[in-house]
Amino acid sequence: MKIIFMGTPRFAVPSLNALLNAGHEIACVITQPDKPSGRGRGEAEPPIKTAARLAGIRVIQPASLKDVNLTAQVRGFGAELIAVVAYGKILPEAMLNIPPKGCVNLHASLLPKYRGAAPINRAIINGDTQTGVCTMLMDKGMDTGAVFLTEKTDIGAEETAGELSARLAEIGAKLLSKTIGLIEKSGITAIPQNEKEASYATPLKKEDGKIDWQKPSIKIHCLMRGASPWPGAYAYLNGERIKIYSGKALTEAVPSKLTPGLVITAGPDSVKVMCGDGIFEILELQAEGKRRLSARDFLKGFRISAGDTFQ
Repeated sequence: MKIIFMGTPRFAVPSLNALLNAGHEIACVITQPDKPSGRGRGEAEPPIKTAARLAGIRVIQPASLKDVNLTAQVRGFGAELIAVVAYGKILPEAMLNIPPKGCVNLHASLLPKYRGAAPINRAIINGDTQTGVCTMLMDKGMDTGAVFLTEKTDIGAEETAGELSARLAEIGAKLLSKTIGLIEKSGITAIPQNEKEASYATPLKKEDGKIDWQKPSIKIHCLMRGASPWPGAYAYLNGERIKIYSGKALTEAVPSKLTPGLVITAGPDSVKVMCGDGIFEILELQAEGKRRLSARDFLKGFRISAGDTFQ
């Protein structure tokens, strides 16, 4: 079929490639504008734009999807379907109504669970052991459209949001390609979502990575994984912000009256910190402006002692 593809981050790239490999004609790729990046604040193009250029596909980067000129341009392509993968903005109704076979979205959760912007992060932070991807026929709501297909997968005990995102991108690409293939043959029906089971995955903010040491150690472990690579789990020690990249919840017994955040031991290979229900062992850390280091190497240049307390 003739398809318009909409997407922005690296997560969308496998889906674009899957549709190309399936023989569909990609009339154009619509993505968000280039954004300042790095200390030099130079313009960085979205990963999907790079992939489209390499494939020789025309790229459109509108400032707003509500621009009437864009709507006319999209209609002019004569595409049968619009495929949307992590574009980053809600499509206006005028655009949803353009393609005769509708707009099909790949979403990184098992809808209606975790509608919204951060389903992968929230699933890990909440301690879920299973997630998945699904394809849906888009409507004017936020991830409220009827669902075509779903694919489940277990979440690894140590898997981070970044790692899970890369894996779901590949799983989702195959599911999207399969869905569109069935739509082309009129061999699939979308099933409405159960609104009573709906939940939302709100976007992560920088402060969401801050560790609350009063929480159980397993919750801290989930936050550390779910906030990786961004915003990253962190805590303050003596007024300095310390990022925590790797660690694990321990089951060893500790006196119940110890203050959460208290450093129990520091070295040789880890920093053990009191939590709400036990101990969290930190294995990799990073001080502001420094490199990510193992606890052993970190302790050679940064003083942490038993009895110190993370705020």
